[in-house]
Amino acid sequence: MNRKLLFLITFLLFNSTPILAQNTFGIVFPKTENERNQKCKQCFQLFSQKPKEVKFSVKREGINLYFYVNDKKWFNQLFKNAGDGLAVDVVAKDRYNCELESAKKTQIKGQLLKPVYASKLKSLLKPNGENKYRVHVGRISETLTKKELEYNILFLSNKNLCQYYTIYDLESYPWDLLDMGMYLDSLTYDSKKIKATAKEGYILRNKTLKFKIPFEKNKSEYSQDDIKPIYDSLRLTDFNIKTINIKAYSSVEGSLQRNIKLQEQRANSIVAALQTFQKPTIKTQVSSSENWVEFLNDIKGTKHENLIDLPKYQIKEKLVGALSKDLEPILQHHRKAVLELELEKKDKYKTMSANQLLTKFNSAISSAQLDDANDIQNSIFKKLKNKEISPDFLQKMQIPKQAKFAKILNKNSAFKYMLNVRQALIVLNQLQSLEKLVPKNGEVKYNIAAIKIKLWRFKAIDINEAKLKNQISALKNYGIHSSLISRMMVNFHIIKAENLMQKRDYANKDKSVNYIKSNYKKFPLSDYDYLSLAQFFSYYANIDMAVGLLENKAKSIDIDEDLLFYYLNLTLVNKALTQDPDYRTIMLNAINMNKTRFCNLFNAVEDGGVTFQLLEDEYLQETYCENCKD
Repeated sequence: MNRKLLFLITFLLFNSTPILAQNTFGIVFPKTENERNQKCKQCFQLFSQKPKEVKFSVKREGINLYFYVNDKKWFNQLFKNAGDGLAVDVVAKDRYNCELESAKKTQIKGQLLKPVYASKLKSLLKPNGENKYRVHVGRISETLTKKELEYNILFLSNKNLCQYYTIYDLESYPWDLLDMGMYLDSLTYDSKKIKATAKEGYILRNKTLKFKIPFEKNKSEYSQDDIKPIYDSLRLTDFNIKTINIKAYSSVEGSLQRNIKLQEQRANSIVAALQTFQKPTIKTQVSSSENWVEFLNDIKGTKHENLIDLPKYQIKEKLVGALSKDLEPILQHHRKAVLELELEKKDKYKTMSANQLLTKFNSAISSAQLDDANDIQNSIFKKLKNKEISPDFLQKMQIPKQAKFAKILNKNSAFKYMLNVRQALIVLNQLQSLEKLVPKNGEVKYNIAAIKIKLWRFKAIDINEAKLKNQISALKNYGIHSSLISRMMVNFHIIKAENLMQKRDYANKDKSVNYIKSNYKKFPLSDYDYLSLAQFFSYYANIDMAVGLLENKAKSIDIDEDLLFYYLNLTLVNKALTQDPDYRTIMLNAINMNKTRFCNLFNAVEDGGVTFQLLEDEYLQETYCENCKD
């Protein structure tokens, strides 16, 4: 299950904005900024000094509403005087119905509930889990119970409205350390994908290649002759194609249904042509969409730039006849497939049984035929990975503890850890023993550092931070690339930040977070790394850092779907961004990828949306009504 993080949007409101004709229960609405500043000085000071980690929200149980907070000390400071309190504004989604005119901007958007003041708030506040507290703040009227609702918070100081908060729900994923991999023949990485429900495990992957194939207009079939130059360029003498992920893009003119069907035909034709060159079946994943991202980017600065502001259907209506012909030099570059191929090394021992492999391996070791032993070991690893044999099989491999067998020993230990992380302590001891045999072997030292970091993360061993930091830095003396060392140091500070957070040492935690921000650009990130790191920043209330990490990725046509929607979650509430023409391009890309998922962003918080109050933004409402109206 994806976790959810609640975030808050603050609005400071004035009496120049109308109030709905309803009972305001004696709440004072300051008329000017100066008046508000005078009457809300103490309230503003408490909010300005509030640690980013202090969270609060309003949640519903049946018809009852509860205010939740995770810091009792801050709560008691906020509601110190008799006139300090809070009230809830219950807002219904039908306020933003597409058939109605845009909702008028009002101070109170829905039905205002009676305020609850300091004495009652403090006396009724009860623990509700570890470091969590809640207090009852109102009930929903019968007329609203069947509607989609959200609950905004008014904070009052001496009965004056000082802060108005809208809560929105950010979809999030469990964050993890950046993947450091383990050295086998070369660095081998974890197979974790972005999906939070994905199973974890390691893959023996030798190569992943990515390239593009242009499509000719109206052509859907590809032959062996078309594909052979691509296949030959891969030089697949020692490799087979294991999987292909194809993202096929059409230019935007013409029928959406026809475009998607044509792209799927093209993609499947490419796969079929590649399959003719090898016997093992290629696993494939194909997705298709119209290339709005590059279209809107490429017409900027041209005489057709005025098309950018039109709805999609109007652009399609205009892209016929002479205009389509005029734009063909641009459109022709938008018809293409982006292929990502995972290659698997051919296994010449694939047909041998486990016992045959063991006999042959032990024979190769005894005669010091290290290259043969290495290939046989890899074949055994594949059978272990496929669960054809038990992990106990590794114990039967007779490898003398001698320096010349260091690579074989290192691989066996590292793979044992990959198969079962619960073996980490045993493997660490094995590798430290091996290190004594080969004290200058960088791969062994790297594996030791990687396992130590993992064990530290889960508090399985005590770590001297200074010594571990020096151990990581010293890897440069043993041939380990600086980018891998930088990645390890970022992981070091991720763990350190987490530990400092638990101690509520916010100042030093922020130093580690800033170190991470300053250093993650020193090495390549996988999609899983991007999302995990963005989620880490968000979890520690550094939304701007998460946005900065993802903003360039969000503008690319082949961005991972989860990364794109996570970026939207982070930015939809930022009106400065949503008014930017580039943002429309990003939203259209999301709609093309998964229209239902995009529309669900505007559901009520308790129905899995970010918040339907995003529709206060006329530009977002226009996009929503154009694409999501039933």
